[in-house]
Amino acid sequence: MNDKDTNQQNTSELEQFLNTPDEVHGLPTDQAQITGKVIPMTDPDIGRELAPIEVAVVKALKSVYDPEIPVDIYELGLIYGVEVDEPVNYVRIEMTLTAPGCPVAGYMPGWVEEAVLKVEGIDQVHVEMVWDPPWTMERMSEQAKLELNMF
Repeated sequence: MNDKDTNQQNTSELEQFLNTPDEVHGLPTDQAQITGKVIPMTDPDIGRELAPIEVAVVKALKSVYDPEIPVDIYELGLIYGVEVDEPVNYVRIEMTLTAPGCPVAGYMPGWVEEAVLKVEGIDQVHVEMVWDPPWTMERMSEQAKLELNMF
């Protein structure tokens, strides 16, 4: 499968994913507490619930996969930061890859941008690739480790 086919498949899967209830994907509902340690907006130390638009952005991020790894980029810990500026419908995302030489390095930011732009109320997305700190397997969620049989 070439990159264009993969991107089209991801787009179709995203639309299906966005139309599936949050509970099916294990995402927080409007009463859920923030969990995880991957990105600041999901840090349990923040002690606040995710806004509905933040839940939708996380849901969109969870629809993007590295084609070589059967786990979404959110659970892999590739998302380092997400800033949602709701009044201006803007999202800024800091992310990394498992390695700087990743074959999809040139495509992944576009896939992330495309997925998040499908969120209702989001008009602009800026994806910034960062390499510091380097990604390590410790950034993966327990769910990702289970899916990859890493326990």
